[in-house]
Amino acid sequence: MTNSLHTVLGAPGAVGQAVINELTRRKLPVRAVSRTTAVPEVENIQADLLNLTQTKAAVQGSSHVYLCVGLPYSAKVWKQDFPHIMKNVIAACEVASATLVFLDNAYMYGPLLASPIDEQHAQQPVAKKGEVRKVVTGILLQAVAKRRVQAVVGRAAEFYGPQAINSMLYINFLERLLRGKAPQVLVKSGIKHTYAYTEDIGRALVLLALDPSTYGSVWHLPVGQPITIEEMTAMFSKALSTDFKANFMPSLLRHGLSWFIPPLREVGEMLYQFETDYMFSYDKFQKQFPKFEVTPYQDGVKNMVVSFQEQSV
Repeated sequence: MTNSLHTVLGAPGAVGQAVINELTRRKLPVRAVSRTTAVPEVENIQADLLNLTQTKAAVQGSSHVYLCVGLPYSAKVWKQDFPHIMKNVIAACEVASATLVFLDNAYMYGPLLASPIDEQHAQQPVAKKGEVRKVVTGILLQAVAKRRVQAVVGRAAEFYGPQAINSMLYINFLERLLRGKAPQVLVKSGIKHTYAYTEDIGRALVLLALDPSTYGSVWHLPVGQPITIEEMTAMFSKALSTDFKANFMPSLLRHGLSWFIPPLREVGEMLYQFETDYMFSYDKFQKQFPKFEVTPYQDGVKNMVVSFQEQSV
């Protein structure tokens, strides 16, 4: 594609890096944007997306902009900052005539009303972070409806993969396994879940970006087959040549500890996703891109483990 520049906001994050990996593989020009951390071998710009002037400067000259920013896992921070960031990025893309590709998540759906979950699922969030996500995506879709900006939304399930430090499969899970300890999990035993591999998310977002027929719509991004946490634990243990089993934290203990451990309290409001089988459908994406191949869990798990092992060396 001529006269193109693909700018990735939140570039150092696990998904931002995956998007850059795919753009680089396709030999497309890339600009990486973050507040502090530079990404090797591509153009880098430092910008605070809460600052409109800096956001416009970061986006200037772009044909496509990927909003993959992660904020601290705090409902208070999300409510304060995510709408502001979205409004700034929309304004910047409007000036630059750039297509906005937004990495969304499934928090706005609330408790499971239908299975599998598709893009038409009712949006009735019960968690504060889910309410924020619904508002932020609404801001973007309203801007699209008003023809202020051209955009596409890629909605991801719970993800895992290289350097995915905010994944539930890292926090108290892989991080404990790497220390030779059994993983601790907050979910119920036997519940089936679908997970998205970060590199698959990156490839999928670029496919959406390069296909104008997808614009103006929400797309569920590819996931693996439904799997239990026990099965996932076995894959991680095999990748590490260990034989650990998952330690399940009783809900009463988790609730008590959450009064003293804020991150546990933040995670707690989202655990409804793991109270019953929670399966994501990406049939719409699959029909649009039938040749897309999802990375097998065992391969994704191995790559995730290796990435964190290399980081600790």
